[in-house]
Amino acid sequence: MSTLVSAPETQAGPLPTGRRFPFWAWPLGLAVAIVVIAIVREITGKDDIFSSGTISAALAWAMPLALAGLGGLWSERAGVINIGLEGMMILGTWGAAFGAIHGGPWMGVVGAMVCGALGGLVHALATVTFGVDHIVSGVALNIVALGVASYLASRFFGDLEGGSDVQSPPLPSLPSVSLPGVSNLLGSIEDHGWFFVSDVAALLRGVTTDLSVLTVIALLLILGTWWVLWHTAFGLRVRSCGESPASAETLGINVYLYKYIAVTASGGLAGLGGGFLAMVASSAYREDQTGGRGYIGLAAMIFGNWRPGGVLMGSGLFGYIDALQLRGGGEAIHALLLLVGVLLLAIGVWQIVRRQRLVQGSIAIVAGIVVIILWMLTDTVVGDFTRFAPHLTTLLVLAFASQRLRMPAANGKVYRRGEGH
Repeated sequence: MSTLVSAPETQAGPLPTGRRFPFWAWPLGLAVAIVVIAIVREITGKDDIFSSGTISAALAWAMPLALAGLGGLWSERAGVINIGLEGMMILGTWGAAFGAIHGGPWMGVVGAMVCGALGGLVHALATVTFGVDHIVSGVALNIVALGVASYLASRFFGDLEGGSDVQSPPLPSLPSVSLPGVSNLLGSIEDHGWFFVSDVAALLRGVTTDLSVLTVIALLLILGTWWVLWHTAFGLRVRSCGESPASAETLGINVYLYKYIAVTASGGLAGLGGGFLAMVASSAYREDQTGGRGYIGLAAMIFGNWRPGGVLMGSGLFGYIDALQLRGGGEAIHALLLLVGVLLLAIGVWQIVRRQRLVQGSIAIVAGIVVIILWMLTDTVVGDFTRFAPHLTTLLVLAFASQRLRMPAANGKVYRRGEGH
């Protein structure tokens, strides 16, 4: 089976050897990040930039992005570009509301996944069977899904009490879970404001208190995706379809079938992300509820280098910025400018010290100095910039991460059965 992975080297050049970080590097990196944030919190006096409430809100806002990004990962690992994640999320918001109204909250979860999966099936039919350009199919799906959801909302919610043509009645809520016996203790430690210790307590309290059960399910799906795609024969076959479908076919793999499975699963996961928005984030379906989060989920997938852990990290970053601007407004984003400036300086110095990408390193240093000066000369950030902060973060992250990315070798290419013979 190893030939399936190595085969694309003849088509797209040798695969990058990139070093994998040892396990101990991850907790060390997290500790360093918390120290840096704690320093920024002490300097700026803005405790809300890393409070348990902010962490909890960031996790809640990150999950729809993570589910959309995870959906994109399944599709693109099988070789099908999925620009249609936004449309699949839109279908999921309606499906969640319809299912929850008629069958309770768990039927809402099922409805979100089924409607999203139908969107994925349409995308698979267009791209895999009919050979439609993947980008064209995805964009068309986004446009059609918006119209379909709008029609279905007016058809099924317009006459209900508390509903209208553009929103559903309030939806029944999913249960929440907490780690018993730790919330009060961690809250007491957080309230003391101790350097680093209180920040760790805030982080632990935010991820263990009043979590929606759908958040737990999303985290388990991320872990499950990592296991299935990288530790099972089924996952190897899926990834081989995205690396070298012709080689996969010569080994007896039904490439069409695996692409269909992956793209349909992609739609189900994106639909579940839409269901999260309807059932957890707002407790009702609303028209245009996704607000472009499908595209940000796609950006999180790219930032994560088409890997589940990277998707979670990218979604967490975007969710954190989103939560910060919603909870703290311009003052919180202003405090974050100092952190952004320091990070840009560190990135620039690191690139220059390694004598690689000297131009990019110099630009990062200059940008870091400009951001720090801006932080020093202002007291807050205007509202328009605050609302744009999550999208600006998306652009900056992709700009700095683009040099180390490698998508599946056959991603986006139209495949026809028999090419391997």
